[in-house]
Amino acid sequence: MIRIVIAEDQRMLLGALGSLLELEEDMEVVGKASNGEEAVELVKELIPDVCIMDIEMPVKSGLDAAEEMIDLPCKTIILTTFARSGYFDRARKAQVSGYLLKDSPSEDLARSIRSIMEGRKVYAPELVDLAFEEPNPLTERETEVIKLIADGKSTKEIAKELFLTYGTVRNYISVIFDKLEVSNRVEAVSKIKEKGWLK
Repeated sequence: MIRIVIAEDQRMLLGALGSLLELEEDMEVVGKASNGEEAVELVKELIPDVCIMDIEMPVKSGLDAAEEMIDLPCKTIILTTFARSGYFDRARKAQVSGYLLKDSPSEDLARSIRSIMEGRKVYAPELVDLAFEEPNPLTERETEVIKLIADGKSTKEIAKELFLTYGTVRNYISVIFDKLEVSNRVEAVSKIKEKGWLK
């Protein structure tokens, strides 16, 4: 019997997923979590074979949880609506066994779980193309700056937080705009989120 923990913050979907997998003769849902932190706790406590997680959840995201569970014997499957190269990249680094999209047919999920239990990795076909897309062009420092911009911080506040001069931060912002080919902060934040580069 394949023992499964599911983590999903949308209650209806959590219930539906649980019911679907319970219909499979060789699967049993042993735990349900509504965020990444609960998922990690359940996996440590119940030691399931598989943990299926959404990415965007409160308290702790599915990717944060996957990174935390990297040394646990449980196989992790990301099940999300987001086919983003940044997310996929992080998921692969966290050694997830599967990255599947929610709009796939339900029988694909059960089939993928069985394949993963046999030692294979299963990635949605859409993601394989994404893996060859352009990497994040921003340096580590530029990424720090854009994160603070995304948090709504002013140039002055960013300078104070990163112990930089006002002029240096302005230069960073100008370089970020050039690299992302955008003309303002809103476009920059929107583009970096859409690409999945904002970790």
